[in-house]
Amino acid sequence: MKELNQLIRDNVRKMKPYSSARDEFHGEASVYLDANENPFNSPYNRYPDPLQWKVKEKIAKLKGVRKESILLGNGSDEPIDLLIRAFCEPGKDAITSITPSYGMYEVSAEVNNVEFRKVPLTADFELNASELLRTAGTDSKLIYLCSPNNPTGNNLSRREIYNVLNTFDGLVVVDEAYIDFSSEPSFLTELDKHPTLVVLQTFSKAWGAAAVRLGMAFASPEIIGVLNKIKYPYNINQLTQEYALKLFAEEAKMKEQLVCILKGRTDLERGLRELPCVKKIYPSDANFVLVRVSDANGIYNRLVDKGIIVRNRTNVTLCEGCLRITVGTEDENKQLLNELQMIEL
Repeated sequence: MKELNQLIRDNVRKMKPYSSARDEFHGEASVYLDANENPFNSPYNRYPDPLQWKVKEKIAKLKGVRKESILLGNGSDEPIDLLIRAFCEPGKDAITSITPSYGMYEVSAEVNNVEFRKVPLTADFELNASELLRTAGTDSKLIYLCSPNNPTGNNLSRREIYNVLNTFDGLVVVDEAYIDFSSEPSFLTELDKHPTLVVLQTFSKAWGAAAVRLGMAFASPEIIGVLNKIKYPYNINQLTQEYALKLFAEEAKMKEQLVCILKGRTDLERGLRELPCVKKIYPSDANFVLVRVSDANGIYNRLVDKGIIVRNRTNVTLCEGCLRITVGTEDENKQLLNELQMIEL
């Protein structure tokens, strides 16, 4: 494996990071006259903690990692972009990922003028590590793997992911946005064994806080240090930090909702199997199911007319004729199934 310094962009390695007033003073004081803040409208007149230590302390305890191994971002999209900006030289380096998968990997690559290479999954939506590594070659700096994958819903083979981790010279990013819905363990336990591993998680799914836009990146303190060097100084606002702390205080509520969603997934799959318009239901480790139907475009439009919105994935690689259906409440799932039951072939 290459040393981290060999992977970082030369200009990023050499740059001096911006130092904010809240970086230079740590602790509590009675009078703050250092950051050109309005002295009124406390507490929101003050800049927030740029490194969000109170939130990270809670996350570290919850996830069993060091707080220095955590980066918080504006959703997972921010660390996805930061990793590219920190490690990929525009017009020179490349990124490799799978298809179908989360579309922001490719969008972020294009924004940063970095070549994006895609390796199709197998017909069963499985990862072929040998093909991925061959495509990555020697000029890819990052590999993005979403597991459980979106839109397919399945966990990628851990054996194949380990193959990538043990072979690839760059950083391997495992996006675990849906890990809370999976019976497979997180790759967080592998951080100390694999210094080039980055794990992404989010508050948007199981924690029910998509509107808050708070994502997590976990990696070695060295990698996190590089990302902290180039992130915006106050990327997580005070309101978001406060809301995150509130969520931790309601962890039991999240777990209750998680049980409901998992039961709802089972019930939804059972109901879908009985419908004539459903041709195949793919195994899911997420909070959604990918379903092959008789007429994806027609059924999608019919559901829209009835005020029921699913995701039409028929134009996505390997997902021809498929709809992606998020698990809703018991009543929402029943409304969907009742409408689908009325479709005549």
